[in-house]
Amino acid sequence: MSKRNCCIILLLCLVFSVSAQIEEKIEPEHIKTIQFRGKTGLSQLPIINLGDRLQLTFDAINGSEEDYYYTITHYDFDWTPSDFSKAEYLDGFDEMRIETYENSYNTFQIYSHYILNIPNRETRRIKKSGNYLLGIYNDDNELVFSRKFMVVENFVSVQVGVKRSRDLKHIKEKQVVQFVINSPDLLLVNPKQNVHTVVLQNSNLKTAIVDLKPQYTIGSKLIYRYDKEASFWGGNEFLSFDNKDIRAALNGVRRVETSDLYENYLYSNVSRKNNPYTFNPDINGNFEVRNLDAENSNIEADYARMYFNFMHYEDIGDKELHIYGNFNNWTIDGSTYMEYNESSDSYKNTRLFKQGFYNYKYVLVDRDGSIDEGALSGNFWQTENEYTVVVYYRDIGARYDRIIGVGTANSININNN
Repeated sequence: MSKRNCCIILLLCLVFSVSAQIEEKIEPEHIKTIQFRGKTGLSQLPIINLGDRLQLTFDAINGSEEDYYYTITHYDFDWTPSDFSKAEYLDGFDEMRIETYENSYNTFQIYSHYILNIPNRETRRIKKSGNYLLGIYNDDNELVFSRKFMVVENFVSVQVGVKRSRDLKHIKEKQVVQFVINSPDLLLVNPKQNVHTVVLQNSNLKTAIVDLKPQYTIGSKLIYRYDKEASFWGGNEFLSFDNKDIRAALNGVRRVETSDLYENYLYSNVSRKNNPYTFNPDINGNFEVRNLDAENSNIEADYARMYFNFMHYEDIGDKELHIYGNFNNWTIDGSTYMEYNESSDSYKNTRLFKQGFYNYKYVLVDRDGSIDEGALSGNFWQTENEYTVVVYYRDIGARYDRIIGVGTANSININNN
């Protein structure tokens, strides 16, 4: 990698670290396949009800069977630390060792698979709604990685709809999220100041639209009918590969070789921005670990070196080309960087992936850290995206921001009016 590209990646890390009050720490090289989910779904940003369960799993591929510990920290709407002590939001204790792990079985890549369930014997209950950060530490009390999650009290209903943009300049490229908060049983005092909202596309907190204010009220309803302010680029359906049969060349895999690990070469990809939109079912950037021949994919799924190749003949200037998806929590780093190869006149990347089904896309990243998802994939109003609206409320005299409701909608039901 060139010195210039190293500098850009370092700059990106610095940008992401200061762009919010608190950022999730990116995992080191030996930590792979972090999966963080609530009661349902594959999301890396669990949004759970009070009393629901959380599960975090990850692999350590250094073969050391190290001990890891976890902490749970409460945050306000803007991800600044709340005023609470641990005892006020936790029933039980954190800073405990993750006791459950299994070693891989019958795999080329040796790894230890760690499992953390919450609640558990030590952390019996999360008592407050709001934003949380789960931190994973090693024996030296060094933060290894972290993940955000949200806990909800359902006091309000949130009706969400997706519409085409009314902005004629982007009517073919953007989707607009409009919603109504209905609070028949909870009086929302001074909602323009005390009610906050977060609108997510495909559970990606990094591209969220934050803190829209209600435009007007009707009875117990707060109405949000924005257009430009609540618009997202439609993007395109994600590309995918499936190597659940790691020895076979199928489902996006062009060729398979074997060395110290399985080596899976993907079909080359090209820019789709000027192609007509084509519906292709995806899982909105997510992934699922699976091994066709295994009884327990958690420890029997192997790792493969996946070879990405992107043919792009336009000058990208100072920008970088990266692979992008929820496989690493929508993170841009050295492992996602596509390096230009002069002999093939294409951009290449090699990265370890645990066997399974993965969504990904190619994006351009500017020097200031901004990500252009549509520069190579295109933006289409027809694209299927999942939208989530999270509603926060801080009552007069309260010490923290509660999450009082969540609503979802899918653009498959987009309204043209």
